[in-house]
Amino acid sequence: MSEHPFYEKGRTSKKADPCVIVIFGATGDLTARKLVPALFNLRNESLLPSRFAVVAFARRDKTSEDFKKEAFDAMKRYGNQSAIDEKALHEFTKQFYYHRANFNDDQGYKELHKFLENLDNQLGTKKNRIYYLATPPKYFPIIIEKLHQNALLYDEEDKEKWSRVIIEKPFGTDLASAKQLQKHILNFISESQIYRIDHWLGKETVQNLLVFRFANSIFESVWNANHVSNVQITVAEDMGIGTRGHLFEEQGMLRDIVQNHMMQLLSLVAMEPPINLQASSIRDEKVKVLESIRPYDKTECGSCVVRGQYEAGYINGEDVKAYTKEADVEPNSSMETYVALKLFIDNWRWSGVPFYLRAGKRLPKRATEIAITFKDAPGVLFRKKEFKNEPNVLTIRIQPNEGIGVMINTKVPGQSQIIQPVKMDFCYGSYFGNYGAEAYERLIFDAIIGDSTLFARQDEVFYSWQFVTAILDSWRKHPAKLALYPAGSWGPKQADDMIAKDGFQWRLL
Repeated sequence: MSEHPFYEKGRTSKKADPCVIVIFGATGDLTARKLVPALFNLRNESLLPSRFAVVAFARRDKTSEDFKKEAFDAMKRYGNQSAIDEKALHEFTKQFYYHRANFNDDQGYKELHKFLENLDNQLGTKKNRIYYLATPPKYFPIIIEKLHQNALLYDEEDKEKWSRVIIEKPFGTDLASAKQLQKHILNFISESQIYRIDHWLGKETVQNLLVFRFANSIFESVWNANHVSNVQITVAEDMGIGTRGHLFEEQGMLRDIVQNHMMQLLSLVAMEPPINLQASSIRDEKVKVLESIRPYDKTECGSCVVRGQYEAGYINGEDVKAYTKEADVEPNSSMETYVALKLFIDNWRWSGVPFYLRAGKRLPKRATEIAITFKDAPGVLFRKKEFKNEPNVLTIRIQPNEGIGVMINTKVPGQSQIIQPVKMDFCYGSYFGNYGAEAYERLIFDAIIGDSTLFARQDEVFYSWQFVTAILDSWRKHPAKLALYPAGSWGPKQADDMIAKDGFQWRLL
């Protein structure tokens, strides 16, 4: 097996078993843009088992030949062009098959069972299965139920073969629906067989958070309330909602980004050192963080949460319309396209340190960053009335251009005692070149080898929804006027005021 940047010691000694990946909803955009390129890249790195197949399960009237061609075209369009060998790509797409059926059609699952058994006999895939649910969330329960009813899911204790289900977000729309969904699917499959995917957790910089914190004493020793004044997590998108109007009207920014992506980043930034690198140990510490988030009281939600929506504006050289003018959006919609909030984690490490989260669409640029701002240095040695030293800021850049930056103070050359902040920047791409796998590559591979470290456990989901549902309930009971902001700006003034009231400002590297 060839060496690979994400084939780390301790996580990669287990080779991938022969298996079949069944993608439900495979005619959608996710399969073309992400899944097919990820699978082909895994194949190029010799990480996929030699006895392997992909089966599309979808409702459209297609043949296997149609799907093979679509997979080939998807790789040509969205894949790494420098890595495409057309002959190898043609060989790989021979392992792609199409099975037409509706998600609630029992006969379709019976036929799928026979189809997969034939593939097992032909290819030697040993009845191992991954079911990837790339469908709208409303289909999750019925698909899992039908898989169980047609003997396509195995007991977790089965030593001869295995089955796993990958579920895309969102897992529910609030705490009650998440618990209801979990209760339903546990009738047919165990928690250990559920892989709730959050592709952000597959990004290299997110993965490096554990190493960065716990393998470098210089950082871990100051990673606490004694030295940190505040922590900020920013998820900025310059794009609008595109063709997702119907879906976004049901979700909004709080559900779409804050509940899953941002809560996952928060837990990794704030967690305690795990006792080892086993999946259960890491997830245990993440859960403790989510469990420790201080709930808002009846008055705090209004002062600690800003709910915004973009108006018409100017971004990336062009005029853009307001959210309420987008396709499939209600003209009087009150759905948020921006959320900023302040929260506290009530534990020994972070007592009294505010965490500020903001996520928005139609902001000036695309950026996902974590900024750790440290407390001012003590004493008055270098302080003068005419200027104030900037605090040290450690920034972890998730996207784009993954990397880590540190802002420090230094003396400007010359006779005068002028201090100026400068940035020290480490970029993964500059240092390591083609340094690793795309997020979906890593996560699909982990699901194949049965490593659940990067997938959300049920209690993670529940504690995250518990916090977010309290905000949703407050918005429903006490509707507040949306904080409007022009497209191309950094969000509503109310968000700036919220953090400025505490003596801080939003930071990006």
